[in-house]
Amino acid sequence: MERKEVRKIDSLLQQFVKANRLEKGLAEYRLMKSWKDLLGITVAKKTKSLKIQNRKLFVTLHSSVVRNELSMIKESLIPKLNEAAGMDVIDDVVLR
Repeated sequence: MERKEVRKIDSLLQQFVKANRLEKGLAEYRLMKSWKDLLGITVAKKTKSLKIQNRKLFVTLHSSVVRNELSMIKESLIPKLNEAAGMDVIDDVVLR
């Protein structure tokens, strides 16, 4: 068997992602996974759920104190989350 073209697996995966239009979904996944790293374990434990819909991140929390603290840093949090995602995924954070 003769090899015609040798390519790295990461380039093949990137090609597959682009061909199937999965970039946004992967970016949203990276954003959700970065929540704990960006905000710490304490906030992660108080977070009940995360959901992205219509470029908004909906965050349901167990603690009103944490909700208040996050509302104060919300504007600075959006660019950090988008950076962790690798592209602009959200425009707003809704705290519940």
